[in-house]
Amino acid sequence: MEKPKHHIFVCCSFRVGGDPKGKCIKQDSAELIGYLESELPDRGLSDVLVTSAGCMKMCDHSPVMVVYPEGWWYAGVESEDAVDEILDALEDGRPASKYLMT
Repeated sequence: MEKPKHHIFVCCSFRVGGDPKGKCIKQDSAELIGYLESELPDRGLSDVLVTSAGCMKMCDHSPVMVVYPEGWWYAGVESEDAVDEILDALEDGRPASKYLMT
């Protein structure tokens, strides 16, 4: 893969010691990674990389997802429907305002 056009980070709550203590992982954020990885090729988004992230320290907004280089932070990404809305917006070159953290 060449340098990705977009990089999506999904908070999985892991701390330095490896323990998942935060809220994102308890709300199945890791399952969103699998969905993203299956959905991206279906949409022709081969230039997007998905990475699990350690705790992003935004537990009050969990589950959290970030899209770079845009710097769009998303809160309450609790379902495949939410991911679909975020990917729809990404395809259009805009943030998904419903989930955008302000």
